Amino acid sequence: MIFKKFKLGNYRLQNKVVLPPMVRFSILDKSSYVNQELINYYKNTCEARNGLIIVEATAVSSDGKLRDNQIGIWDDSFIEGLSKIAKLGKEYNIPMLLQLHHAGFREKIKDVKEEILDKILDDFVNATIRAKKAGFNGIEIHGAHRYLISQLHSKIWNTRDDKYGGNFQKRMYFITEYVNRTKELFNNDFLLGIRIGGNEPGIEEGIEIAKYLEKLGFKYLHISHGIPYPNIKSFDKVEKPEDFPLNWINYLSFEIKRNVKIPVIAVYEIKKYEQAKYIIDNNGADLIAVGRAQLNNFNLLKKWHRKEKYERSLKWKKN
Repeated sequence: MIFKKFKLGNYRLQNKVVLPPMVRFSILDKSSYVNQELINYYKNTCEARNGLIIVEATAVSSDGKLRDNQIGIWDDSFIEGLSKIAKLGKEYNIPMLLQLHHAGFREKIKDVKEEILDKILDDFVNATIRAKKAGFNGIEIHGAHRYLISQLHSKIWNTRDDKYGGNFQKRMYFITEYVNRTKELFNNDFLLGIRIGGNEPGIEEGIEIAKYLEKLGFKYLHISHGIPYPNIKSFDKVEKPEDFPLNWINYLSFEIKRNVKIPVIAVYEIKKYEQAKYIIDNNGADLIAVGRAQLNNFNLLKKWHRKEKYERSLKWKKN
């Protein structure tokens, strides 16, 4: 059931729907500070009654933005604005996490100097401290979509021969060191999650990374896409069974869910109640991220809730 409560850390989510991080480029300016329009947007998402909200990709470094108009957290001056968003979660009793992001590099990660990666690692650590000061209930690391962490995890992109790359363990050095340096900040009240590519570059590697991150102490895994094998040209970056009714990224969450014990979030093109219900009913994920569909209609979850109540009533009458 989508509208059944779910426990994540010390938080009891009111339902299994997650608002995923979506950068609101259309309402942000180049200052990288939170503005009133962004606060209004998150107020609307709280009123939509999501079970969990993950606030959009927030740049940990001034030179690590995806685009100029992206919110930042690379110095203390950002805390005040971000705290206004975090405060909304407390007012509506909805756990709110902040996604930390670095866009990575256009050139291959092997060409980036070690001291630059050292500095970015410091930036992630300091951004986590600021997120906690701002009042968020935790953070999500963005480790997918060909951004920095994805580049480091990828055996295709990361062919470095130093502490940041080479074999699997070295490709995991950045995220491992981050966890080691921040673990005192995290507990069941301040959660650590991560979005990863379930194909990094294939399902087998995605599962290997997921298992490693589970052992490292992450509270949940948010399954999206990574850097696929270069010989795969179609948009479907992994093969899925012919009878699987959803897209290939949703299929990745099913495969990783079978291999880990911590909660899994499914994401991508989940627009209909029937799609979300299929994932939950078939144990393809614990939580469902619904993004663009909610941007188009903030009453969407109310509509879904009515459907579920109707289905429950039919089941009750039948029994």
